[in-house]
Amino acid sequence: MKWHNERISWDRSQFCGISQVSLPREMLWKPDLFIYEMTQSDESLPSPYLYITDKGVVSFEGDLKVVSSCKLDVHKFPFDTQHCSLTFSSLIYMVDEVHLVPFSNSSRATQFSREVMKAQGEWEFLNLAISNITVSFERGEWDQIIYTVTMRRRPLLYVVNFLLPILFLLCLDLASFFISDHRGEKLGFKVTVLLAVTVMQLILNDILPSMSNNTPLIATFCIVIFGLMLLSLVETILVTHLMERDSPSQESCRPGDEKEENQSPHVCPCEAPGGDTPEEVGSGRPAGECGVLLLILEELRRLQRSQALLLSDTMDGGTPGCWTRAATKINTLFFIFYVVTVSLFLIFICKEWSS
Repeated sequence: MKWHNERISWDRSQFCGISQVSLPREMLWKPDLFIYEMTQSDESLPSPYLYITDKGVVSFEGDLKVVSSCKLDVHKFPFDTQHCSLTFSSLIYMVDEVHLVPFSNSSRATQFSREVMKAQGEWEFLNLAISNITVSFERGEWDQIIYTVTMRRRPLLYVVNFLLPILFLLCLDLASFFISDHRGEKLGFKVTVLLAVTVMQLILNDILPSMSNNTPLIATFCIVIFGLMLLSLVETILVTHLMERDSPSQESCRPGDEKEENQSPHVCPCEAPGGDTPEEVGSGRPAGECGVLLLILEELRRLQRSQALLLSDTMDGGTPGCWTRAATKINTLFFIFYVVTVSLFLIFICKEWSS
């Protein structure tokens, strides 16, 4: 700080050419400047001296350790840019008593800050803006100097550790549509992916700042992805249920000749010549019309067994039943809906983050 004290001046030619002296800071008046956003008292060692020139200009140089509050907007986390201010003002002196003027302009202050800044942490310093305003209260007007620090978060750590794993899990969920629905692996796979997304949401709760006026986009991103995966799991359960409804019809179409094979030997319906009793044909081929009828009956049985086996193979791996066809159509339509919805949502979220 520098200020002019009209009560202190001398002619350097009369005092051995002395143009500047230093005095203990308790001996002279100092402006009672403070920082509005400061939340803790300064713990740094104050400079014990003031420097005075022969023109009455008093300067005070000292380091301050400032712990301040800043209202963060984490809506675009981790691609957010924050603006934090430090407001300097006098507590008791009004504008007609103490008039505050910034020492340098914004460009010089920004260049100087970039030269002296050593930290290379989560935040990237962009610029330092300086503004000088007058604030009116009931008792009068006060001068204020506001230093606005603009900084941008480095998002690489959050992209690698959180966003990319979520996208990989989404790709796995999309790839699960190519798993056969006739088996239970698809349902178990989708449940596992859904549990993995739940774990990622617990990690998000730890890394996301708690102070926010609106829902961060990254939270919306996780909720929508989780909802789509949950809807995909419900669709898989429905498709599996519809395909299993064809199983009873398949069982009813199984070959029924097993009962016939275990029945007792057939008896020829025709009587033998001479009025004898009908002849059992459990083995061998009897002569006459009865033998011809038995040959025809055996051929019909053979054709019946062939048709039953063909029908069984068709129900197992050939043309699907009505419920299976409905499940296949539902699966195809939902896959198209899933891909379109995910693509539109990712485009929307990327535009919101980049704007």
